[in-house]
Amino acid sequence: MTESVESAESAERALLPAWPRVSDRVRELHARMSLEEKLAQIVGYWLDRGGDVVAPMANEMSRETEAGGRRLSEITAHGLGHYTRVYGTRPVDPAERAAWLWAEQKRLISQTRLGIPALVHEECLTGLATWQAATFPTPLAWGASFDPEAVEEMARMIGADMRTLGVHQGLAPVLDVVRDARWGRCEEAIGEDPYLVGTVATAYVRGLQSAGVHATLKHFVGYSGSRAGRNHAPVSAGPREIADIYLPPFEMAVLDGGARSVMASYNDIDGVPQHASVEYLTSLLRESWGFDGVVVADYFGVAFLAVMHAIAADRGRAAAIALEAGVDIELPTGDAYLDPLAALIRSGEVSESVVDRAVLRALAQKESLGLLDESFGAALKDGAPASVDLDSPAHRSLARRLAEESVVLLSNDGLLPLTGDLGRVAVIGPNADRSEALMGCYSFVNHVMASYPDEPLGIELPTIAEALREELGASTYEVVAGCDVEGDDRSGFAAAVAAAEAADVAVVVVGDQAGLFGRGTVGEGNDSESLELPGVQRELVSAVVATGTPVVLVVVTGRPYAIGWALDDEARPAAVLQAFFPGEEGGPALARVISGAVNPSGRLPVSLPRVSGTQPYSYLQPLLGGPSEVTSTDPTPARPFGFGLSYTTFGYSGLSADRSVEAGGTFGVEVTVTNLGDVAGVDVVQLYGRDLLASVVRPVSQLLGYQRVELRPGESATVRFEVPTTRLAFTDRSLTRIVEPGDVEVWVAASAGEKVATAVAEGIAELSDVATASAAGESGGDKALVTITGEVHRVGPTDTRITTATVSR
Repeated sequence: MTESVESAESAERALLPAWPRVSDRVRELHARMSLEEKLAQIVGYWLDRGGDVVAPMANEMSRETEAGGRRLSEITAHGLGHYTRVYGTRPVDPAERAAWLWAEQKRLISQTRLGIPALVHEECLTGLATWQAATFPTPLAWGASFDPEAVEEMARMIGADMRTLGVHQGLAPVLDVVRDARWGRCEEAIGEDPYLVGTVATAYVRGLQSAGVHATLKHFVGYSGSRAGRNHAPVSAGPREIADIYLPPFEMAVLDGGARSVMASYNDIDGVPQHASVEYLTSLLRESWGFDGVVVADYFGVAFLAVMHAIAADRGRAAAIALEAGVDIELPTGDAYLDPLAALIRSGEVSESVVDRAVLRALAQKESLGLLDESFGAALKDGAPASVDLDSPAHRSLARRLAEESVVLLSNDGLLPLTGDLGRVAVIGPNADRSEALMGCYSFVNHVMASYPDEPLGIELPTIAEALREELGASTYEVVAGCDVEGDDRSGFAAAVAAAEAADVAVVVVGDQAGLFGRGTVGEGNDSESLELPGVQRELVSAVVATGTPVVLVVVTGRPYAIGWALDDEARPAAVLQAFFPGEEGGPALARVISGAVNPSGRLPVSLPRVSGTQPYSYLQPLLGGPSEVTSTDPTPARPFGFGLSYTTFGYSGLSADRSVEAGGTFGVEVTVTNLGDVAGVDVVQLYGRDLLASVVRPVSQLLGYQRVELRPGESATVRFEVPTTRLAFTDRSLTRIVEPGDVEVWVAASAGEKVATAVAEGIAELSDVATASAAGESGGDKALVTITGEVHRVGPTDTRITTATVSR
């Protein structure tokens, strides 16, 4: 390094925190760059935007940023940081597009002054979002599976497909913790418990990055806490709620998963937009957690600082604010970081050092991906893959496995499974015979293909009705929609009722249609004021149930709806199944659960609300957050977090725990689980805990660990959890995360709804009883007491965060 470069870097480092440490190659490349070349490396370019809007306000934002007919060679004359969604904006043949991309990368290397290839990013939330690629279950289904290993395997497969096509960065997973079921993006999230979200998302990160593709954590931070569940709405959460609920999943994915990219969130928290938050993007993420990857803007998020948040006078000043906060890359285009910012730098109003810091990080990322190696250019000469199978039998097998594991049996009066001679079966409902009903809003089918109705979908998508016909083998089938997902047209009710009356059993399939910004009932921008099933679907179900024909209700949605009437009312379906957009193999998966070929093992990753008025809601409530004598309303859900039935039953015995552990240490908990029925099944053993006395208010139930256990009829297994005391950490009055000495009650249960105190008086009595037992060193048969000893432990990045489980038979 030259002396002048060293002195310049020292001056810049003094001005800006979290100055990146980079290789000599990156430093020397950066030193050769003009301002235009630097700016080119920290922006994306959206090659083509066909069809309807697939990003918020994309039409409005693009009016001022269109390329104006310029040739690509002109647009990229100074190089390019990212190509935005080369495959994911319209239906293109993957092999043909790869051939174009290989040629384009060779052009960037040979015809730009510095010869730096572009990084290519794509959406990959439910599989690589491109034509002909497999569509896996939506993240809410990942949460319902309680199976991080399967999610990691899925992500590894997605990453391998992306790498084959020359894609380097995936815009997934979503780590937003569900707080309000009215929020349209619930389907993109994993669940309402931060630990479940964190463990499953971390598994996804590991899987994707093991294939050589960088994962991008979305959306940092607090996005799902928006007021009334409205997309982009302000967030009013206090710093303790942010620290204890929203941040832990990101912390796990960064520190345990090694995530290489983070996306800033659209929302503001207490008036500070996250794209402008030095506190979260730099002080916390980089300086406290040690994150050394890149922070990317959510699409148009930098410009929104001027256009929507009104904290910047124009896009140039918005760019300066975002860069200073720590947003390294502007996506999807450079409408703020290019000309508007360049003008302010040349005028002296903005220091070029904020650009330098981001450029160094961008170049370091490209170096880590191999884009700066000579071998990258050499590999391009071999040519793009002549063909690629993005939906192979292996893809479909894993998609079916994850879909089967995610189906939740909510109620069953003995009708399921459907076996033997079924006679006549009526399959009724707006989601019974529609492929699009099986997928979320970030599936390629619903995200992009909705704009291309005349084009083939590109993958096989058997509907639930088609799968039932193949699986059940009944003598006669009749398929009737009855109504649409939306609207108030009841003209199809008569045909649905007639079909049910003529049948021996009716399978009624209701739920959502995922879409974007008003094109659907759930998905990005499709928030809801009500948690009743959309349209007249509840009336359709009631009409079919009233026929007296046994009814299996299948709810295929992207959010939990208030369907307590279908579970607990006197006139109700005989069985109810919940599926959260189970993907391309969702039809066969549901059919196999209904037939009994698969014993359901899914558990609710979100509480099932009883009424809309309980929102926002989470099972992580203190005593006064639940029902009590001091309020006339009852937020108790129709079915709690973690709930799910099986075609067998499971029992727990022999619960024991270490008597004491020092704060900051790890304690063991053991329990024996037994399959009490006569069919094999999988139980999700859930370990919960409760801090009995703390310096701030704590929830009455908190998930500490979980483990899927497969058992034959009559078989038992012992599950041992090793629980770090940091699972009970919280943010104290000085806003420091600590583990506090004291007594903790732990128990194993089939859901978060068990062992929860239901009134203030009961809570006080229980606290007194437990304190007495603790003093005597006793443990109850279905609960155990652990005493955390020593001094208050301050939690840091090197602490263990994840509970491990071992199963012995």
